[in-house]
Amino acid sequence: MKLKYPFVLIHISTVVFILAESSRPPFACDSSHPLTKSYPFCKPTLPINQRVQDLISRLTLDEKISQLVNSAPPIPRLGIPEYEWWSEALHGVAYFPTLHTGMSLNGTIQSATSFPQVILTAASFDVHLCYRIGQAVGREARAIYNAGQATGMTFWAPNINIFRDPRWGRGQETPGEDPVVTGKYAVSFVRGIQGDTFEAGKLGHHLQASACCKHFTAYDLDNWKGVNRFVFNAKVSLQDLADTYMPPFRSCIEEGKASGIMCAYNRVNGVPNCADYNLLSKTARAQWGFNGYITSDCDAVSIIHEEQGYAKLPEDAVADVLKAGMDVNCGNYLKNYTKSAVVKRKLPISEIDRALHNLFSVRMRLGLFDGNPLQQPFGKIGPDQVCSQEHQNLALEAARNSIVLLKNNYRLLPFSKAKTASLAVIGPNANSAKTLLGNYAGPPCKTVTPLQGLQRYVKDITYHPGCNAVNCSYVLTDQAVKVAKGAEYVVLVMGLDQTQEREELDRVDLVLSPKQQNLISIVARAAKNPVVLVLLSGGPVDISFAKYDKHIGSILWAGYPGEAGGLALAEIIFGDHNPGGRLPVTWYPQSFVKVPMTDMRMRPEPSSGYPGRTYRFYQGQKVFEFGYGLSYSNYSYEFLPVAQNTVYLNHPVKSPKAELENSNALKHVPVSEIGTELCSKRIPVTVRAQNHGDMAGRHPLLLFVRSAKAGNGRPEKQLVAFQSVILNAGERADVEFELSPCEHLSTANEDGLMVIEEGSHFLSIEDKESEITVIL
Repeated sequence: MKLKYPFVLIHISTVVFILAESSRPPFACDSSHPLTKSYPFCKPTLPINQRVQDLISRLTLDEKISQLVNSAPPIPRLGIPEYEWWSEALHGVAYFPTLHTGMSLNGTIQSATSFPQVILTAASFDVHLCYRIGQAVGREARAIYNAGQATGMTFWAPNINIFRDPRWGRGQETPGEDPVVTGKYAVSFVRGIQGDTFEAGKLGHHLQASACCKHFTAYDLDNWKGVNRFVFNAKVSLQDLADTYMPPFRSCIEEGKASGIMCAYNRVNGVPNCADYNLLSKTARAQWGFNGYITSDCDAVSIIHEEQGYAKLPEDAVADVLKAGMDVNCGNYLKNYTKSAVVKRKLPISEIDRALHNLFSVRMRLGLFDGNPLQQPFGKIGPDQVCSQEHQNLALEAARNSIVLLKNNYRLLPFSKAKTASLAVIGPNANSAKTLLGNYAGPPCKTVTPLQGLQRYVKDITYHPGCNAVNCSYVLTDQAVKVAKGAEYVVLVMGLDQTQEREELDRVDLVLSPKQQNLISIVARAAKNPVVLVLLSGGPVDISFAKYDKHIGSILWAGYPGEAGGLALAEIIFGDHNPGGRLPVTWYPQSFVKVPMTDMRMRPEPSSGYPGRTYRFYQGQKVFEFGYGLSYSNYSYEFLPVAQNTVYLNHPVKSPKAELENSNALKHVPVSEIGTELCSKRIPVTVRAQNHGDMAGRHPLLLFVRSAKAGNGRPEKQLVAFQSVILNAGERADVEFELSPCEHLSTANEDGLMVIEEGSHFLSIEDKESEITVIL
């Protein structure tokens, strides 16, 4: 969320309460402060609501307004230090020296563990791994704060927008295109970073760090053909909101108990997200029970007036967002115009107090008003927790368990450690430590590039970049060919980097640059043996040319694999790890770029040639399907017989379609009309998986469901559950799933209601199916 209008805030006060650069973390309610003992807001034994009310009652209007922006200044007379709401921790604690964020890595602690970019971690289909990463990030964040290198503990992560369009430059930040995967990722990461247990229940009022789910909602376009995220009006149907865009946020709030939400820049059906009362207050707070603070994206309040023209005056924009339920503005707009909005009677002070209540409640939950944080529950987390061996091992585990094997003809991989005499490593991404990290990354503990990882396995290794950058504007084809011809095997490390996809930069094409593609093909033809192609990228790439090239034996997609990514790749290439990752997004052909990025519809419209989006609805050719991923082992699956494959929901349908004039119409009932007792029914499903290979492997099982009848907006299929199983060579295991009819067999209708249809539903894993019948 880069600032649209960069600014610098400098706080000057006659009283220097606590220096951020000191080794002591900043906090309120210092026992050495002369007045602290008498303040009820400083008494941890009192309920937080009571403490916050006491604090707000002591503030002047100017002091209140000063706290409504991300860089909140100190209130020296009450012993309250400055607070910075904006920090980043997408896949590790991030640090931006040129921006005013709450985390600093220029003191005793100068780096943090850099885990794989989120899109790659999602390819593991392992929610416990996501939880452990969140847990590690939260610990490192608290350690940095405890060391006195932070002025805030609120992190604007995770990004749980649906990766709807393959061109989106920020798709790399997300868990992919599926709302179930995205929701489960959100819950696991939030629980981890905030200090909850994996199964939830430990958290209570205390926060290790605060997570913020963003960008709420239907935000997945940055800049496409002159349409930017600041002015974009996303036209979204109630049906698509119900089963695609909103579910991850609901999971994040209801199950993850996130303490923060960020409202997005764009408008949805004409209304700016940050000024949408129905979205922020009615849905998030009233329906889903959200209990936390809501921040704008940076400068998202100013654009409501200045670019969208939704608000006539700056004061109208301020009044709109505060009345809608937003609490803090990343930027200066609330600082500049809230008082005049009050004077002009556009905004009651009660709305300011409401926002402050949410803001100070979170700061108190973080333990920042309980005296010295080093003496509080998370006070013993020290610098040794940052870049610990445990966390670095986790970064390696995450990368190796997520990298996806897309092609392995002739069983080219794994290479033999004993017999591989020489290796050529070619490509602009082969020795680039920066490319491994993706965006929103801080200085890593250490990095191992693909070249460095492979050098651990082969002594006779030759490296050549092949070209000057990933766009290969200057190609050294002859030199690369010479290097390739001189080695037994060739590994090409290609793909994209942040110069081609990132925040504010959506892609124009889905293919590699023509010069890079040409370099790959020429080197592959010149090599002695079929080559290995490694792709680093966040978004999907149409590599049909490589998929069908007999000179390219193996293809690995490694996302942006983090600080240990090069080692993880080398371990897979030389067989010390059996790859098991699966694609979390559909890989579309280049022809998909004809589809307007501004079209938010998920469902296809065959009459106009609109193909739909994501594996759930897309009707068109694919380069690789969602969930695709090979292994060095072969696996088989079978559904074990169930005692009962019919679910009786025994509900009197109020409005059945008379005579079912439409052949696609089915008897259905809204989930909201089914009682809790019926909805609590569970369907046990057991799948037997067997490893028929000669290597142990970790393999995610993806369980889908589809309705017997297609059409009428029903998904082609829908992922309902996933689980990883580790099997030794020849081993088999029974994997148990438990499905809920109301949750897993329902679909959204055109009114945005989740309904269950009577009839057959088919569960599937790979090419195996099992039928379940619903009787209403």
